[in-house]
Amino acid sequence: MTHNFHGIVPVMITPFDNNNRIDWDGYARLIEWYIENGSHGLFAVCQSSEMLFLTLEERTQLAAFTVDQVKGRVPVVASGHISERMDDQKAELRAMAETGVDAVVLVTNRLAAADEDTSIFRSRLQDLIGALPADMTLGLYECPAPYRRLLSDDEVRWCAHSGRFAFLKDVSCDLDHIRRRLALVENTPLAINNANAAIAWPFLQAGGHGFSGVMNNFHPDLYRWLYDHGEAHPELAAELDTFLVLSAMSESLGYPKLAKRYHRRIGTFTNVHSRAVPHDIAERHWAVETILDHIIYGAERFRCAIGGV
Repeated sequence: MTHNFHGIVPVMITPFDNNNRIDWDGYARLIEWYIENGSHGLFAVCQSSEMLFLTLEERTQLAAFTVDQVKGRVPVVASGHISERMDDQKAELRAMAETGVDAVVLVTNRLAAADEDTSIFRSRLQDLIGALPADMTLGLYECPAPYRRLLSDDEVRWCAHSGRFAFLKDVSCDLDHIRRRLALVENTPLAINNANAAIAWPFLQAGGHGFSGVMNNFHPDLYRWLYDHGEAHPELAAELDTFLVLSAMSESLGYPKLAKRYHRRIGTFTNVHSRAVPHDIAERHWAVETILDHIIYGAERFRCAIGGV
């Protein structure tokens, strides 16, 4: 493995144009924004990317475009499969492996149904691994859609000690649970990246490997400061953590379209169209623009504060 996947790893959104096609110019600017704002890596083709609403061709195009735009500056991972049938999943994973990403991410709910046990999970996992190049670095993603399939301790331990896995996006949203996982993966290549903003700072304080939550689409630089400097400035880190937790409550207001409205505000791209959220979020969630005002203003205040320490 040539990379570790520690740090701030945004789950990338996908801008579309008026004709419901990927806005490649806007996507290129988005990639640069992530990197300029301190991202250690990028997670392309995920739920935030609206992967369940993208064709296989679009998913592989997104991954390949990301790799080409990044040009090795940070590692890129991408989810490999969304289908039900194993043969289709193998084809999807092979196609994603050919895009040049640094790790192909296996989605845990594709490996076992909600009522299927570890033996089924392990059998399917090994079958899929066998269909991929032996030198391909792999990741795991407990994607909450269409249902959340958390890994058992035994499954985490097996994947960690296999040596094939370098990235786990944890969506347990439970600090004690994810702390236990840190012990399970100790001295292995597997990095655990928490997805939940409410426990982002305490998880990093506990030795967590990184943050890969949706709010990295608004202020990854603030999470990067916590990662790099929070321990040395505990009072400011605690204040910033409170702001970040409260800001993250906005996720329920029509994300990822909410993030697209933010990026329209700052000029990354112009269209807020979303395949996953077709309705106008301002009609369903009143004062959403005012909430964005406060998120933007609060983030700027903390940028000034951390710039002075």
